[in-house]
Amino acid sequence: MRSASAPRQRLRRLWLKVHRWVGLSLGIVLLVAALTGSAMLLAEPLDESLNQALFHVPDASTVDYRAVMERLKAELGPDADITLRPPREEQESFQAHVRGSWKGTVYLHPASGEILGSRGEVEGMMGVLFALHSNLFAGEAGKAVLTLAAFAYLLMLASGVYLWWPTRWRNALSIRWSAGGRVALFDWHRVTGVVFGIFVLLAVLSGAYMAWPPIAGMVNALSDTPPASPPLVSGGPARSEIVELAVARARAAFPEAAVGYVQVPAKPSLPIRVRLRLPDDPHPNGLTSVWLHPNNADPIRVDRWSDLSPGTQAYSYIYPFHTGELWGPVWTGLSFLMGAALSAYSFTGLLLWWRRRR
Repeated sequence: MRSASAPRQRLRRLWLKVHRWVGLSLGIVLLVAALTGSAMLLAEPLDESLNQALFHVPDASTVDYRAVMERLKAELGPDADITLRPPREEQESFQAHVRGSWKGTVYLHPASGEILGSRGEVEGMMGVLFALHSNLFAGEAGKAVLTLAAFAYLLMLASGVYLWWPTRWRNALSIRWSAGGRVALFDWHRVTGVVFGIFVLLAVLSGAYMAWPPIAGMVNALSDTPPASPPLVSGGPARSEIVELAVARARAAFPEAAVGYVQVPAKPSLPIRVRLRLPDDPHPNGLTSVWLHPNNADPIRVDRWSDLSPGTQAYSYIYPFHTGELWGPVWTGLSFLMGAALSAYSFTGLLLWWRRRR
C-alpha cells in the first residue's frame, strides 16, 4: 500500500512545485493583464463621460474627410502615418491615430476639422491601461512575455486540475467556509480555479493570439494559405481630396458597409487602405479592405474579410471575443468577470504562498 502511494505523492509534490513557481513568476504578469483588461471595460465609458470635449460634438451632422486631412497635414507635416477613425455614432468626434515623430490620437470636429484636443500614446486613462495590458510598456518584448504568460496559464490550469482531482467526489466542489482562514482560502482558490478555469483560459489564449502574430502565421502555415501582403505602388503622399475620394469609392464598392478605419501612410510606396465592416463581419472595426492608389484613388485590390487567410480571418472572432464585444452587453459583463476571476486566482495564490512562508 505504501509503495503504491509513494510515486503518487512524489508526482503530486512535483506538480505542486510547478503550479506554485510558475504562478509566482509568470502569474504576476497574468495578474497585471487581468486587472488592466477588466479595468478597461469600465474605464472606456468613464473616460468618455469625463472628457466630453474630446469625444462629444453636439453640432456635428456631416463628415468632411478633406477638412480633417487638411488640418492634420498642417499640424503634423508630411512624414506622419495617419489612421482615420470616423464617427460611428451621432455627435461623436473624429479621431486620428498618428505614428511619426509624435505618437498619439488627435480628436477633431468631423465637419470642420477643428482640433478638439490630443493625447499622447500613453496619456489618459485608457492610454496607460492599454499600453500596460497590450505590451507592459515594453513593445514587442512585452508582447512576447505576455504570450509566454498565457501559455504558462495552460500549465497552471493543468497542474491545478491534477492537484484538485478528488478521491471523493461528494465534496469535490465544497468550500469549508466554517474552517476560516487559510483552509477556506485554499478551498476557494482550487474550486473556483476548476469551475472557471476553462473560460479564463479562452480569454487568456485569445489575448495571446492577438499579441503574438507568429501564432496566426502558424495557423496559415497549417492551412497552406499565405496571408495577403499590402500591394505596392509608385506614387506620392495622398492629397486631402484624394483621401476623400478613396473613401467614397470604397463605400461605393460596398454600399451596405460601415467605414471602420482609413489608413493613409506617409510612404509613397504604400496605398490608401479603407477598412470596412460588412453586415456579416463580427469584427467591430471590420476586416474587409479596399486598397486605392494614393495619386488618383483608383482601386487596386479588394480583400473581403471572409476570403482572407484562416489565421487573419480568425481575428474577426477572436478580437471581439477578447474585448467583450462579440455578443453585446452580456458578453461584456462575462468578460469582466473572467478578468476578475483571473485576478482573484493570482491574488489568492500569492496570499496562500505568503501565509505558508510565514
